[in-house]
Amino acid sequence: MPYLTHFNLAEHPFSLTPDASLYFPGMVHQEVYESVYYAIERGEGIVKVSGEVGTGKTLLCRMLLDALRDKVEIAYLNNPRNDADWVVRAICREFGLDVQGSDDLYDSLNRFLIQKHAEGASSMVLVDEAQALGETGLESIRLLSNLETEKRKLLQIVLFGQPELDRLLARHSLRQVAQRINFSFMIKPLTETESIAYIRYRAKLASRNPDAAMEIFNETGIKKLVRAGQNNPRLMNILGDKSLLAAYAEGATQVLDKHVRAAIREARQLSLRQAGKFFPVPWWLRPAPLPLSLFVILASFAALAAALFIAEERLGLTHIRPWLNETASLISQSIRR
Repeated sequence: MPYLTHFNLAEHPFSLTPDASLYFPGMVHQEVYESVYYAIERGEGIVKVSGEVGTGKTLLCRMLLDALRDKVEIAYLNNPRNDADWVVRAICREFGLDVQGSDDLYDSLNRFLIQKHAEGASSMVLVDEAQALGETGLESIRLLSNLETEKRKLLQIVLFGQPELDRLLARHSLRQVAQRINFSFMIKPLTETESIAYIRYRAKLASRNPDAAMEIFNETGIKKLVRAGQNNPRLMNILGDKSLLAAYAEGATQVLDKHVRAAIREARQLSLRQAGKFFPVPWWLRPAPLPLSLFVILASFAALAAALFIAEERLGLTHIRPWLNETASLISQSIRR
């Protein structure tokens, strides 16, 4: 593609599809990955990983899937439903069980797990976007976590979810599920230093010649991108890709701050419904604090009143003063309310 050739890239560095080959080993992500891996090796209870949208949960989930695929029997649910029967059926299908010919899926799954345990194999369920399970699905997960021998669990369960998952588990009705979570981790946004390194790392890794890759982003451009992207990998990927397109459209071989500004403007236009979350709203578009609004209203009325008093004296008008008194009384009543 001309776009890639223009920047001497072998692939898109800021694709939104989770790609383990472009994984940036930041401190926060690496610590969470290693901790989850350790928790899985312990084989006890439920492991939970939560994080805001775009922080890299799905990428970590798929990295674990790749790392454990040859060691563990894995059922991977990436689009779960708030339906207990669906959860059990999906897990059975992932393990290759016949869901149509079984009258009791829990029993079939239990016998399968016992057989794998007898063979010395471990079994695990990885659930991405676990907040979509809802109360019913999470209760089903709790029942599955009860499958065990006298010494260990038969099924290791790892939940990856947005902050909504934490709020779900905080409900009194789900306290039994929460009590079965032995390990809980949170993926936080990158630091500013890590974010700058992240952009450069992705651009270099996607280059046709990583060892001699040029700096595609200049210093001011990359800092502006990081600030606008709020250190969130997905948001920075969106802005990074749009910045490259803006530079390409201009024929520039390096992304400057003006190209990043153009990318920010376009991203804002595409995300107006969440402008306050996606990018900080400019101060002139933000609602004014109530005291400031009242001050502006009163100051404007006082200026209008002064101008009308002068007009009344010079033009000999008689109806202006009563109108001003009535309006002032209405404003005073509104403020008191």
